[in-house]
Amino acid sequence: MIILGIVLSFAAIGILCWLLFTLAVFALPFFAGVTAGSWAYDTGAGWLGAILVGMLGAGLTLGAGQLLLGIVRPLWARLLIALAFVAPAAIAGFHATHGIVKHTMPSETWQLVLSVIGAVAVGVTAFARVAGMAGTGPSSQGVASA
Repeated sequence: MIILGIVLSFAAIGILCWLLFTLAVFALPFFAGVTAGSWAYDTGAGWLGAILVGMLGAGLTLGAGQLLLGIVRPLWARLLIALAFVAPAAIAGFHATHGIVKHTMPSETWQLVLSVIGAVAVGVTAFARVAGMAGTGPSSQGVASA
């Protein structure tokens, strides 16, 4: 039974890490949606109205980011848009990693070091996914050069 518990623990950690890396790109839209939903609830929209406003805010944030990444041409502007998505993901990665290592690592220095490594890993993964969302420009396939 102990071996089964250890194997299931590794599987759970693997699934949670995969989920963290997969959903890191959506940290900014999630935060925007939660903020919009909280604002709507505070203005008296009720639970259903707050959920709808939050989902609309998150969807608009993600859609605007993808649209801007597809339209904007200067590289520095695209990097700023990508940074807007990567920064909250890195912060979420730091806190997720810190939440795990504070239970397993007694030294606060090592907790911080490993949390920063986790933040960098999540940030790099989020940047790669945002760069993939940006897509490439028009393809030059089928165009013959003279």
